[in-house]
Amino acid sequence: MEHEGFSDRAHAGRQLASRLKQYAGRQTLVLALPRGGVPVAFPVAEALHAELDLMLVRKLGLPGQEEFAMGAIAGGGVRVLQPGVPGLMGVTQEQVDAVTRREEQELARRERRYRGARPQPALQGRIVILVDDGIATGATMAAAVEVARRQRPSRLVVAAPVGAPDTVAALEEQVDEVVCLVTPPRFRAVGQWYRRFDQTTDEEVQDLLAQAWAATPGQEGKRRPQPNREEPT
Repeated sequence: MEHEGFSDRAHAGRQLASRLKQYAGRQTLVLALPRGGVPVAFPVAEALHAELDLMLVRKLGLPGQEEFAMGAIAGGGVRVLQPGVPGLMGVTQEQVDAVTRREEQELARRERRYRGARPQPALQGRIVILVDDGIATGATMAAAVEVARRQRPSRLVVAAPVGAPDTVAALEEQVDEVVCLVTPPRFRAVGQWYRRFDQTTDEEVQDLLAQAWAATPGQEGKRRPQPNREEPT
């Protein structure tokens, strides 16, 4: 039966959660890739009674065609580049480095805005589920996987509502399990599989994290990070 897609990210997250039920009640940590991964991961963490946190990753867009990922960066100096970069479509090393510097600034901005003074979660020895709203080239998820693997979780799972078949197959070689609800053979874009696919805002991310963190043992009463309104959005 052909999949009809998802009404929005929350709907996709609820469906994804039903495929991850075996991880409920096992000290599981759900890490969302902001921004679009957060509204998907929120119902997953809720259903699994799991802690929700962030895996901050930024796509490196090809100059002039920013929607195409030539790579991605994550915390700790991790940078993953697509095969052929630099060189792909004429992109130079200098351009790659310039885009990297710009996205490092955005990564730092999001860290301040979303996390504030909240410490990074401990991954070692835990079941870690990396969640995004979809997987296209896989560059951002590959960077997230590299960061997570360095911290030696007991099991590393990638979960997304929809993904490109070749990308999903490649990720299956890098982690313990990939849970992807739809891998359409004619995959063109993640947004095709959502009836509503508005850009997730910083405020939405903060609100969902505030709800999740208020419910986390030991976090009651902690204020959510307050945005610096002078920062660019």
